[in-house]
Amino acid sequence: MNKYLYITLLSLLGFTPEAVAQAVAQAPQLVVTIAIDQLRTDRMEAYAPLYQPGGLRRLMTEGLVMPNASYSFTPVDQASATASLMTGTSPYYNGVTGREWLDRSTLRPKNIVNDRQHGASPTQLATTTLGDEMKIATNGFAKVYAFSSTAESAIMSAGHAADAAVWMSQGKWNVASYYTPKVQWLTWCTNQYPPTAQDQNRNITDLALRCIEQSSIGQSQQTDLMCIAYSVKQDEASYQLLDHNIADLINGIHKKVARDRVLFVITGTGTTEEEREGEHDRFRIPTGKFYINRNANLLNMYLGAVYGTGVYVETCFQNQLFLNRKLIDKRNIDIGEVLRRSQEFMLQLSGVRNVYTSTQLMTSDNTLLERIRNGFNVEKCGDLIIDVAPGWQLVNEDTHTSTTSRVSNIPFPIIFFGANIKPDRIMTPVTVDRIAPTVARAIRIRAPNACSAEPLF
Repeated sequence: MNKYLYITLLSLLGFTPEAVAQAVAQAPQLVVTIAIDQLRTDRMEAYAPLYQPGGLRRLMTEGLVMPNASYSFTPVDQASATASLMTGTSPYYNGVTGREWLDRSTLRPKNIVNDRQHGASPTQLATTTLGDEMKIATNGFAKVYAFSSTAESAIMSAGHAADAAVWMSQGKWNVASYYTPKVQWLTWCTNQYPPTAQDQNRNITDLALRCIEQSSIGQSQQTDLMCIAYSVKQDEASYQLLDHNIADLINGIHKKVARDRVLFVITGTGTTEEEREGEHDRFRIPTGKFYINRNANLLNMYLGAVYGTGVYVETCFQNQLFLNRKLIDKRNIDIGEVLRRSQEFMLQLSGVRNVYTSTQLMTSDNTLLERIRNGFNVEKCGDLIIDVAPGWQLVNEDTHTSTTSRVSNIPFPIIFFGANIKPDRIMTPVTVDRIAPTVARAIRIRAPNACSAEPLF
């Protein structure tokens, strides 16, 4: 259809001039997502005077900034955050509850990307990603690359249909064998330019820029996707290094792709550093230790007294308890009753703020449970989810792990930059699952298949 006839038709149908302009605007040739582990809005803003003009300062002044972002589920780690960013949904649907999950058949923890055949793959990712939908919409012609320091964020960013996912391991680049055929120039680059001892972000930046130079990404009319995962520590020097990397990345990409044809999307993973050892005692902050393995044994003794001797609690993993479903079924015990008794017992223990059952999370429509339910997946989570009190440590002596509970919100930003995005600052709280449908709308494809969130604009 003639462009001017199309504009006239839209005007006759009652569209405003702004809507007409949006309708005929060209989609970006390249979308670049940058997920920054441990990024915090307060730290990013506090160190703003130290930034150079072309990096974080440029994003903060020329981008559409939403400083009060969060995830719609808990708990969050880099793997589950990346999956949510790219799928536009929560672990309840996409199946990525974290870096590790417990396999009920073996009672052993498994890495979320572990794959016997390929070493690492997205087979545990149960829904499509933004990159998958781009591939489908272009009959496979869109290019999708992901670069990270960890396999989990690289694979979750790339999705099922990418051209390549690359990460660092033992001083070398790993290129996922799951994505075939292998990209020859990328194999050459990763062999020719191994990671150096400098900061990981710099290695990722350099490889991403070589991708821009060596491939034709961002050069055709369909939209391509590049996913980058950075990390930052909570000090001035780390934010300054991050600033330099972002500046170099933006400038390098703009040398190959026009500014109005590149959409940058920057956000955090919602994670933060653990409290230092002895910090609570030093400042006399109320705290305690909840030994989940010991209390699992107590629960087993209690259930044995009620239903007869047996191993009713098979194991514990992170803050979850896994019941022996086979034994319960064999003895014709109502699982709902066992869950209710177990919940009531655990709630009496010191340091427990709340206990959620799998049945409760699957059936309740209580909005107060929404974040917990969104972080739950029936295939990968336990029968009981223990929520310890803020400031308390959840300790597992069997696995020698310890985490400190923190329920306060630590905002991080969502920033859209480039592709004719108008600078603005929106203080309304938003969730990361809305990024995927927003980008999908901008490039005129459908959102990932489990994404029900509304676009941000």
